[in-house]
Amino acid sequence: MRVLIVEDDADLRRIVRRGLEEEDLDVEAVRTGHEAIAAATARPPELLVLDIGLPDSDGRDVCQALRVQGVTAPVIFLTARDAVSDRLAGFTAGGDDYLTKPFALAELIARVKALLKRSAPAPGFALGDLKLDPAAHAVSRGEKSIPLTPTEFRILGALAARPEEAVRRRELIATGWPDGAIVHDNTLDVYVARLRRKLRALETEAEIATVRGVGYTLR
Repeated sequence: MRVLIVEDDADLRRIVRRGLEEEDLDVEAVRTGHEAIAAATARPPELLVLDIGLPDSDGRDVCQALRVQGVTAPVIFLTARDAVSDRLAGFTAGGDDYLTKPFALAELIARVKALLKRSAPAPGFALGDLKLDPAAHAVSRGEKSIPLTPTEFRILGALAARPEEAVRRRELIATGWPDGAIVHDNTLDVYVARLRRKLRALETEAEIATVRGVGYTLR
């Protein structure tokens, strides 16, 4: 079973890697979000241990970008932030577990083994030629790239990870804005309108459609 560690702290990265290798796991370790996406798409892992505070991007954005690229492996987030809103943001971004630093290596290993035992292979997904770049906060098609705000990135990532599926408004709001934020009724619609314009500018066939009474779908 292959595990990808994404952690910028060299000492912690080395300790976690050694601990997982002692469990007879095939481990690769990188330090940035850019390296994580390259490694995970070239050779998809069965599980990711992903730090949220990466030097070039937010680990939650990396998770969303990987989901869009078809990487469905479980994700354990590592973070120094223990607020409920931070934990909820990790789960809505596609994470499966959450471990606050400092942590006991034995606990991380136990969580890794539990997730690997429960997880089963699932079909991947790629929405045509669209790609999300969490470091640049951009969506691209071929050589053309358009920047996104952090909120636009999270909303598009949530839609793109579930193509052809109606994603409810409350789920998109939970993904796009931190827990407790005041979001007016039409705020989500404004952001979706912006995303539609940006997708049209990319000249992609992908479009965001309204599902009346439910939310939106990317198809």
